[in-house]
Amino acid sequence: MKKKVFYTFVLLSLFSLGAIGQSTLHLHTDQAETKINREIYGHFAEHLGRCIYGGIYVGEDSDIPNIRGFREDLVYALKDMEIPLLRWPGGCFGDTYHWKDGIGPKHERPSMVNVHWGGVTEDNSFGTHEFLEFCELIEAEPYININVGSGTVQEASEWVEYVTSNNISPMTDLRKKNGREEPWDVKYWGIGNENWGCGGNMTPEYYADLYNRFAGYCRGDLYRIAGGPNVDDYNWMEVLMEKTTRHRHLVQGVSLHNYTFTNSWTDKGSATDFDESDWISVLNNTLKMETLVERHSTIMDKYDPEKRIGLIVDEWGNWFSVEPGTNPGFLYQQNTLRDALVAGINLNLFNNHADRVKMSNIAQTVNVLQSVILTKDEEIVLTPTYYVFKMYAVHQDATLIPLNLKTGQYEYDGKSVPSVYGSASTKDGVVSITLCNLNPTKAETIEVTITGQDFSSSTGQIVTAKNMNDYNDFGLEEKVTLKSFEVKKPKNGKVSVELPAKSVVLVQLQ
Repeated sequence: MKKKVFYTFVLLSLFSLGAIGQSTLHLHTDQAETKINREIYGHFAEHLGRCIYGGIYVGEDSDIPNIRGFREDLVYALKDMEIPLLRWPGGCFGDTYHWKDGIGPKHERPSMVNVHWGGVTEDNSFGTHEFLEFCELIEAEPYININVGSGTVQEASEWVEYVTSNNISPMTDLRKKNGREEPWDVKYWGIGNENWGCGGNMTPEYYADLYNRFAGYCRGDLYRIAGGPNVDDYNWMEVLMEKTTRHRHLVQGVSLHNYTFTNSWTDKGSATDFDESDWISVLNNTLKMETLVERHSTIMDKYDPEKRIGLIVDEWGNWFSVEPGTNPGFLYQQNTLRDALVAGINLNLFNNHADRVKMSNIAQTVNVLQSVILTKDEEIVLTPTYYVFKMYAVHQDATLIPLNLKTGQYEYDGKSVPSVYGSASTKDGVVSITLCNLNPTKAETIEVTITGQDFSSSTGQIVTAKNMNDYNDFGLEEKVTLKSFEVKKPKNGKVSVELPAKSVVLVQLQ
């Protein structure tokens, strides 16, 4: 039996730690055993606003440099970021999407109205083949979400067969007719999306029965992901886990969706025009993800003590008001240093719960919500969130190191969050520690102690900026980027690191 590992974040008063801001971090490298799945660093691309059309796909006749219609600059940027996985086609869009409309000669494909996002008409020029070719280009695993809300079991079954089967059948013949001789190796399949809301307004009892039916006809060696709860709907998780117990071989993952707002769904706040009160409010709301993961995991443990079923956080990130003058249905927002901190916190959190969290997908990849990339005509912007993902790629498929972090509290406007939040892993003899200083005005010295391994060298990287509102914009020099960061040499199993205010830092020891 595997021993249970505890990740301890002890919060001390600023008085007890001293006025200069000091934290301590103890790493237990000799207890590292849990793998951090690379899929935790996954992304989400929905037919929403300019994510697909104009973001990922511009068409082969575009003046924008492209590879078979895919933006060339975006392809290289995502590969450089080491994107491991991409979810598509939705989202709410997925439960209105009928996949056969998006295959075959482009000029013969019927158009459709995107009823969820802006009411725009789409020509279906980006479909199954295009998505899977794009995933091959950027070297990412594909994750396809099946239409349960308005689709049929037959439609779902035939999609899986069309994509994955090598047997002689009508669907494989159709795939070959459309130019793809060999099947694709698509492992991850979501069975519906937000079925408690835009995916059908279902009860958990009804959806669980429907899931068993759909999943049973989606055959093959698949990783099937059930549509899980909305934020803190613990009853949905309880019912779903209980009703799928007799069909446990048909469920490999359960999704969870949670977005961060400045204050609430009706008071999302601005992406760029905010003060310190808004800053701490967003970080405080971000940290609520920990409670969600822990409480949903407890329910899952009741029915799945072996932790065979993964918690799949396949929609997360900041959701602010759209940029002024843009289509409200396109959810286009800028991306500041605050977004970098939110990304760092969430990714550290998912790392620390890697025994249950097996995948996450930030929403979304391009031009929508907390994007890693923004595009405008021929221009491209790499956001602060992009640089955090690039920094954190060292954790992909690494082994989680249990840690004990003692830190003070950053307090403002009646709210309180830990001054420092982090995670650590080891891979190929290198220990990687990612740390977020949540305080926007004060540096934090952290004393790191390592047991179980000796180190002689250290390196670092940092994402920070002069102002908390700083962001990267078209045609301007980057204000927020990834830079080298000086770290003292380890001595006697210890190293001292000074984290600048409002920063995300990577420390690597070897």
